[in-house]
Amino acid sequence: MSTQGVPFAKPIVLGGDASLRGALVRRRSLCADDLIARALKKEGRTAFHNWSFIEPLRQLVYSLNEEAQLSAFGARAAAFDVMRCLVNLLRLDAAEEAEPEITRQPIERPVFITGLPRSGSTFLHTLLAQDRANAVPRCWQLIYPYPPRRWMPFGDWRKMRMAVQLAMYKRLAPAVADLHPMTADGPQECSDITAQVFHSLRFDNTYHVPSYQDWIGRHDHIGAYHFHRRFLRHLARQQAGRRWILKSPDHAFALDAVRAIYPDAVFVFLHRDPLPVLTSQLHLIEALRRSFSRRIDLEEIGRNVSTAIGDIANRLVAYRARRGVLHLGYDSVVAAPMDAVRRIYAHGGLVLTNEASERMTRWLEFEKPRRARSRRRELSEFGLDARDLGDRFARYVESFTVALEQNRLAA
Repeated sequence: MSTQGVPFAKPIVLGGDASLRGALVRRRSLCADDLIARALKKEGRTAFHNWSFIEPLRQLVYSLNEEAQLSAFGARAAAFDVMRCLVNLLRLDAAEEAEPEITRQPIERPVFITGLPRSGSTFLHTLLAQDRANAVPRCWQLIYPYPPRRWMPFGDWRKMRMAVQLAMYKRLAPAVADLHPMTADGPQECSDITAQVFHSLRFDNTYHVPSYQDWIGRHDHIGAYHFHRRFLRHLARQQAGRRWILKSPDHAFALDAVRAIYPDAVFVFLHRDPLPVLTSQLHLIEALRRSFSRRIDLEEIGRNVSTAIGDIANRLVAYRARRGVLHLGYDSVVAAPMDAVRRIYAHGGLVLTNEASERMTRWLEFEKPRRARSRRRELSEFGLDARDLGDRFARYVESFTVALEQNRLAA
């Protein structure tokens, strides 16, 4: 049954059990009811246009309360994150009421970059963003797509606010910033778009939320990508006439949904030796989880991350025979980035102008792909064996003729 346009009127926390709700409140747990009510009050509204986010929000709240072992900082950060997403949904609603044409904004031939994580996608995404004809979702735009309703004395402060928040987080979690540096104006992954309807793998990276992740695995991604297109239309309204370059490893889990929502999408798959990928991703997840949790389990992280990366690899192999996919190796992108750019433009039927090529070349004079620093932990500390993993990923490596990196068994 559709709940579109239904005013907020009933408890939705963990099934709405009053006694359980009271217990959670006493423990200062997250409460979806309260967060939704606060968001509606903050924005002066009585309803959301679409309530389909309710079920995934319920699942996420349950996992955060019962499984994530949040620290005091983690609980505050999670509440802030959920509240921000709810407020953004209401601001999208208000913008569409004021400008109905937003919902008809065309998104034509978007380029989706996906593949194994830690495979140079951020570097490539940022390089492509140097072309003024390309649009990329900027970090500050995904976190704050619209300014608040109230007047601000210094104008649109969203980018500045994002920069301050990133600086504070870098001080709190320097290991995360080292592994995955972010800037307020830098290109960001699409997982932060679908997170706003609470249907995103981003939450599993940040928190231990197994039951939420199980829910994600049992549901298709069509609804999430309907929202993805809706969100892009709002950004496109603000910067019309540009083509979208989008990236996230999570797109690999939703290739059919992406194709259903964007039938003219252009796909670019990045491939890299899975062992260095896995090592880098394990340390990133460890650093993220330590930022928000009282306790983490390295072997649980090892099992889940290796399974997830194995799943991505298998999906890429299964999709290999599909038409319309450009395959790029990490080593070739690192060695000859402008050759990779030219291949992407030719694959997508795009025009690489002299100006764009010069801007990219100038950017490359100062920026190089980041190679991970030496790690403090061995794979064995995550309960993993490098040679066993090599066997597990052999089909993927063979299917795409992936170049093996010298330090793969020492990773």
